[in-house]
Amino acid sequence: MKTEAVNLICIGADKSNLAVLGVGSGGGELDVQMLSLMQSTFSTLPITADVVEGSTEMLAKFKASVMKCDNLQKISFTWHIMPSEEYIQKIKGKGNVRKFDFIHMIQMLYYVDDLTETIKFYHSLLNKNGRLMIIIESTDSGWSTLWTTFPNELCSEVVPVYRSSSDILASLKSLGLKYEERFIHNTCDITECFDPNSKTGQRLLSFLTFREHFYQSFTPQIRAEILNLLRSRCGTQKEGKVYFNCNLSCIFVQA
Repeated sequence: MKTEAVNLICIGADKSNLAVLGVGSGGGELDVQMLSLMQSTFSTLPITADVVEGSTEMLAKFKASVMKCDNLQKISFTWHIMPSEEYIQKIKGKGNVRKFDFIHMIQMLYYVDDLTETIKFYHSLLNKNGRLMIIIESTDSGWSTLWTTFPNELCSEVVPVYRSSSDILASLKSLGLKYEERFIHNTCDITECFDPNSKTGQRLLSFLTFREHFYQSFTPQIRAEILNLLRSRCGTQKEGKVYFNCNLSCIFVQA
């Protein structure tokens, strides 16, 4: 049986209801899929979903997606329009802390101040047999190669420090937590990044570097070095195409 199936079964074992917490859920695209899967798997259990997201715009998209899914209408949602740090302080100030059966943090741990303390806090909110799922870029990914090679140039107020799966695992080990790691293999065609006249290529470069205007954001030397790195070390080349390594790590932390 696959690890994902085992974790899902453990989450619902001996439960009269399921409580889910999404941290940094954005527009909720993945949340909707996961909640739909849980609802179909545990059709007789009431499900509640708390969502922590600092962007009002993203939450509006999430709510719109929920309204389009008839199968999610029975789920009771609680919306927390705030960043993770504010949510943590809010919960710590309460005497009666709510517990959850499934907590997920997908591509959001780049934005927290204290990685280990953040993981420790959310892990403390797990019910018996609960799972904390963390998805983040794998240490062997092109993202990791790019951002660890150019930390001074790429890290900013938006992403103050780059983190990959190795940082998460180091925190989990320091906390003595049990976990299972699975890999999500993926690639992206970035061939057009090397055509300075390609608008698609410029948008891809902005996405990869978190800079709205790639060519205006870096000196000619840094631009050339970034492009060379993307071509030579951040993926593979095949039949004239350049494929960026987008591998992710999916980590299930036990309660």
